[in-house]
Amino acid sequence: MPLKGKKGLIVGIANQNSVAYGCAEVLCQAGAELAVTYRNARAEPFVRPLAERLGSAIVVACDVREPGQLEAVFSRIRKEWGRLDFLLHSIAYAPKADLHGRVTDCSQAGFAMAMDVSCHSFVRMARLAEPLMVDGGCLLTVTFYGAEKVVQQYNLMGPVKAALESCVRYMAVELGPRRIRVHALSPGPLRTRAATGIACFDEVLERARARTPEHRLVSIRDIGNLAAFLVGDGAAALTGNIEYVDAGYHIVG
Repeated sequence: MPLKGKKGLIVGIANQNSVAYGCAEVLCQAGAELAVTYRNARAEPFVRPLAERLGSAIVVACDVREPGQLEAVFSRIRKEWGRLDFLLHSIAYAPKADLHGRVTDCSQAGFAMAMDVSCHSFVRMARLAEPLMVDGGCLLTVTFYGAEKVVQQYNLMGPVKAALESCVRYMAVELGPRRIRVHALSPGPLRTRAATGIACFDEVLERARARTPEHRLVSIRDIGNLAAFLVGDGAAALTGNIEYVDAGYHIVG
């Protein structure tokens, strides 16, 4: 159990098909102890049974748009654990009208909300995690190839994820002296609750399957395996990377 003794925070589990849950399951099986958040009372019945399956002693509400909730999560971790070794940020949101329309036409309010929930919340988590990572640590977030190249139907989330990837690089440099490593996991397209909000998503999946060298899609467990490696001591020399786990999707023009 290479992660035995490590303590981590998982933000973004919506159901058992979530990227966050795929990562949490592998991290748990590798010996890590996990704290899990759910967005609100409506989400709790879906998330709490999964958290119990993971053996999580800390299960707490966290809507990053609600003042004080994110801070309360880290306060609970400080009180019960006294430290944090890693966290996974796997949340993203854009209003449907802005997500389905052209970037050129997106509203100021929609752009700001998408950037706040999908990008700046990771920055806030890093700031709150820093004093708890007394022996160093690892911060993970989730991005997509649409940050780098234009992907049909990805629309507003492309610029937002590009900002997130830039934050990863800057924070890796800023937090490096404290031995805190920062990475973005970049999965290929896969069917999750969040992804189904993208227009014509079935077409996106089929294009991705056809494009990859092995003509296959990745699973949430594939992503979890990468997350567990990056959290572990074997990845101590890696930081600031966009780590692709996409069956080669990004290498094909």
